[in-house]
Amino acid sequence: MYAFLYATDPQLTASEVLRVFHHDEPYLFLGIAFTTTGLLAAAFALLRRKIDPLLIYFALFAFLYGQRLVMQIGLLQLLIPHSELFTRLRVASNYVVPIPAFLFFDAAGLLHRGGKMIGYVVGVILGTLTVLTLAFGPSNVYELINRTVVLAVLVVLVVQHVLVVLAEKTGRVGASSVTRDFTIVRRGLFIFAGLAFWDNLSGPLHLPLHRVEPFGFVAFLGALGYVAARQTLERDQQLGEIQKELEVARRIQLSILPAEFPVSRNFRVAARYVPMTSVAGDFYDFLTASDTQAGLLIADVSGHGVPAALIASMVKLAATSQRVHAADPALLLSGMNAALCGNTQNQFVTAAYVHLDSEAGELRYSAAGHPPMLLLRNQKTSRIEENGLMLAAFDFAAYTNTAQPLSRGDRLLLYTDGIVEAANAAGDFFGTEALMAEMQKTARLSPGEAADAIVASIRRWSATQDDDWTVLVCDYAGDAR
Repeated sequence: MYAFLYATDPQLTASEVLRVFHHDEPYLFLGIAFTTTGLLAAAFALLRRKIDPLLIYFALFAFLYGQRLVMQIGLLQLLIPHSELFTRLRVASNYVVPIPAFLFFDAAGLLHRGGKMIGYVVGVILGTLTVLTLAFGPSNVYELINRTVVLAVLVVLVVQHVLVVLAEKTGRVGASSVTRDFTIVRRGLFIFAGLAFWDNLSGPLHLPLHRVEPFGFVAFLGALGYVAARQTLERDQQLGEIQKELEVARRIQLSILPAEFPVSRNFRVAARYVPMTSVAGDFYDFLTASDTQAGLLIADVSGHGVPAALIASMVKLAATSQRVHAADPALLLSGMNAALCGNTQNQFVTAAYVHLDSEAGELRYSAAGHPPMLLLRNQKTSRIEENGLMLAAFDFAAYTNTAQPLSRGDRLLLYTDGIVEAANAAGDFFGTEALMAEMQKTARLSPGEAADAIVASIRRWSATQDDDWTVLVCDYAGDAR
């Protein structure tokens, strides 16, 4: 090492090198420590596999400050031959370091509107100085602007700290308005700001004093690390609680869906329900289920997640209250609409209901803004559609029935729009025609196997699941009279 230094500058002696080393030793240690802290924080953020702005900005702030500290020590400048690029990087690091700090404050919710505006302005100024330095080299004007901006911000922070402390002591600011995180960060920032202010002031005055700002950064970084760790753990705990609640909600929602269709002499029914998230807005029910009658309801609430699931439970209650009209689909939907109007927070519901009567040899069908029911008969698929306005949107909505004869071997398919609107990577919908073709391909399968095959076909087609998927397959095995 000494040979290299002698080759770089023959006038250097071992004692001078040792003197420089001992002078810079604490700063070298702190620079490496800060850099390591930043790398560890970044590694932790990657291992969590979650985008956490607090950890990212904390890691970036610690790493950049550590690297700036290392690049500014005299020993490193002795080791590295004069380089314009290194000089520009070393000077530019002074300007870029504070930027992730402001981003951290913003992500932690520690900046009010005025503080955000100041942070954005300072960030633009420092970013501009960084770019100018890297492009055109260092300038005394840039350094003057930087010192002025930094000193102004530090003065504001120190004054704000003093005012808040006085307000707390006099009781003018209650504990509820001063969060624990803000208090901790403010104290660390006060130490760092005071020492940084001293360094920025002593530089232009050429005072023969050691740099003390890095030691203040230890306190500041510790405060930021505490806040980042506490908020990260708190968010993880909240996420865990939310996941538990969603799991309970999922079980509750599944409990309102009917079990398998009872064994029937004339009807074979299978349902498949694939929610996009833990809970969903799709719903189905068997309002009548016997050897001679089957009443199948399917509904789709607008939106997704918990709000849609809550409305779906209301649809269950509305349908149950209208069970007396199970043989008349139009009357049943009208009653459901009356029960839901004004109670769904502007969310609407599409629904379709079919009633099958083996004794009459007839099916009656009505829908409210829902995709058409499909009928497979003698290997030919057709649509059955009798639509009125969606439920819960208009109190004046009216519905009508369509009646069709039943034939032995008929297969009916009810589904939600997520099935036909499933999109592939090119953005093309699966579509009704493809669903009709799928019905024909699975005609010889049982209702359960056919439902599974349809869902599997949708999965193969769809790039991602962007909606809930629900299908009801019903076979008529009796003889029409």
